[in-house]
Amino acid sequence: MAFEDRLEAHRVDLTGYCYRMLACAAEAEDAVQETLFRAWKSADRFDERRAGLRTWLHRIATNVCLDMTRGVQRRALAMDLGPSSPAGASLGAPLEAAAFVRPVPDRLVLPADGDPAELAASRETIRLAFVAALQALPPRQRAVLILREVLCWSAEEVAGLLDSSPAAVNSALQRARATMSARPTPAGSGEVDEDLLARYVNAFTAYDVDGLVSLLHQDATMSMPPFAWWLSGREAIRAALLGAAGACADDRLVRTAANGSPAFAQYRDGKAFGLLILDSRDGLIASTTTYLEPSLFALFGLPMTSEPPSRM
Repeated sequence: MAFEDRLEAHRVDLTGYCYRMLACAAEAEDAVQETLFRAWKSADRFDERRAGLRTWLHRIATNVCLDMTRGVQRRALAMDLGPSSPAGASLGAPLEAAAFVRPVPDRLVLPADGDPAELAASRETIRLAFVAALQALPPRQRAVLILREVLCWSAEEVAGLLDSSPAAVNSALQRARATMSARPTPAGSGEVDEDLLARYVNAFTAYDVDGLVSLLHQDATMSMPPFAWWLSGREAIRAALLGAAGACADDRLVRTAANGSPAFAQYRDGKAFGLLILDSRDGLIASTTTYLEPSLFALFGLPMTSEPPSRM
């Protein structure tokens, strides 16, 4: 196999790593491209007797990502930016997209096939809530936690990659775990039952507020990046839906997948409107995150317009 092909075979793995580090699909793709370019330029210096290709590529990718995080504001979810919005509050002014954790298509970060248990574990570590929690860590601690607990590297392997010692790696891992455990419990597992999804879509497209609310967890959250606005609790969401006066009544949802979770392209009046990502807990919807950014549709390979379904 040509060296370029060997490099390309690691693209999905590297993109998943860089996305967890940077919380932005576009930046992760840029980081991977830079990683592969540096590796290609240094092909004559690669010695597989000293380190495997995957280890070498992750070493380059780590350095690229650490460079990209210098002097950059950490990305977050709306829930990390302030308290929930009061009933009846407007969305307010949008923030810069760089303030938020950005969604990523599953196809960019998850292998097309593989061991079901490994795939399930990978999905858990690209959920929006998990990626947002990672961003609360200093970049080197973030790299340590991802390499040790997501990619399951040994302390010795990580130490070699970071030019550190196993003791320093374990110390950084302990600090990272403490920071992660101090955060509020993530919104949900992301695994949404297909029957629950079907009922959600039916209630959404019919703008059946009571039906929608019945599918929500008691402490469900709703947010709409790029706005800092967010709601907490079933009743607050119910009030907001009732106050919207049927704004979504004729919207159309088209299935996709983002961050290891079920997601939908939302079309309004036949035009791209938002990207809706769902997570669940205890058999109910635990969070709805709608990115009100039609520009994301291209990343997901989604059309900017949608014909309404034919009526009999």
